[in-house]
Amino acid sequence: MTFANVGTLETQPGQREAVVAILTRSNPQLAEAGCLHYEVGTSDEKPDTVFVTELWTSAEAHQASLQLPSVRGAIAEAMPLLTGQMDGFQYEVAGSPLRD
Repeated sequence: MTFANVGTLETQPGQREAVVAILTRSNPQLAEAGCLHYEVGTSDEKPDTVFVTELWTSAEAHQASLQLPSVRGAIAEAMPLLTGQMDGFQYEVAGSPLRD
């Protein structure tokens, strides 16, 4: 069953675009690890927040991806730009009218 991870990352003032740049770099390893969908977004209403929506083949695939060197590198690069305030939720996807 598909696993969803949806979250927000609070950035240091003025660092939102730098975090977006890190998170949106091409990373073919994510697809190889089981990532089906990875979208990064922003909202003018929250100028220091980055939104991330991920779909994975499984919760285990998502967890394993956190050990990939490319992912660990991106996390290490982004951490100094974040406040440490993160929020979100995870769930098993029940279905979609867009897929069989």
